[in-house]
Amino acid sequence: MALDPRDRDVVQAQLGRPPRGARAVAHRCPCGLPDVVETNPRLPDGSPFPTLYYLTCPRAVSAVSALESAGLMRQMSARLAEDPDLAARYRAAHERYLRRREEIAVVPEIAGVSAGGMPTRVKCLHVHLAQALAEGPGHNPFGDEVRERIGAWWADGPCVAPPAGE
Repeated sequence: MALDPRDRDVVQAQLGRPPRGARAVAHRCPCGLPDVVETNPRLPDGSPFPTLYYLTCPRAVSAVSALESAGLMRQMSARLAEDPDLAARYRAAHERYLRRREEIAVVPEIAGVSAGGMPTRVKCLHVHLAQALAEGPGHNPFGDEVRERIGAWWADGPCVAPPAGE
C-alpha cells in the first residue's frame, strides 16, 4: 500500500522532504489534508521503523513541540508512575499500537517496541497525538490530553496549499 500521489505531495510539503515508508493517511485534519500518516514497519531500504503513526501537519507539530518544551512529558511520566489506572490505559495503548503494526508486517528487530516511551514513560508527545488522532478518542490517554491542550491547530486554514485541482 502506498499514499495516493496527491496525499504524498501534501505530506512532502508538510515535512519539507519526501515521506519515508508512508503507506496510508491515518487521519485527516478538519481542513481535509492529511495530518497523520501510517508508516510501514520496515522502510524501503530495509531499516526497521517502529513509528507506526507519524504526525505530519507542521502546525500540530509546532503546538506539540511547545508542550514538550514546557515540560509536559516529565509531568505525564510522574503521573504515570503514581496512577495505576492511567498506567493500565497507557499499556493498552502500547499493546494496540503493537497489534496494528504487526497487522501490517512483523519486524523481529522491533518486536515489543512501540513508540513515545510506551508503556513505561512518556517520551514523544507527537507520537501520542498521532495515535490518538488515528485511532480516535479513548485509545491513548496522553494523546487525548495533548489533543485537548493544543486546541484547533487547523483554525487558520490548511497548513500547506492543497495540490492543484482541489
